[in-house]
Amino acid sequence: MKKYPIDWSSEIRRSIEERIKISELLDNIEKRAEKRRTRIDITKLIREERENR
Repeated sequence: MKKYPIDWSSEIRRSIEERIKISELLDNIEKRAEKRRTRIDITKLIREERENR
């Protein structure tokens, strides 16, 4: 490791910043998905399926 001149503090900082960006993106996606989420009563679907047979 001594052969490679690496600034570890900047590498760690970059890694943490990337993880924060990914986390923020996932939060935004999750918030938008909540708006599109629908609630379905599974028993109603089962009854409809049985009636259609």
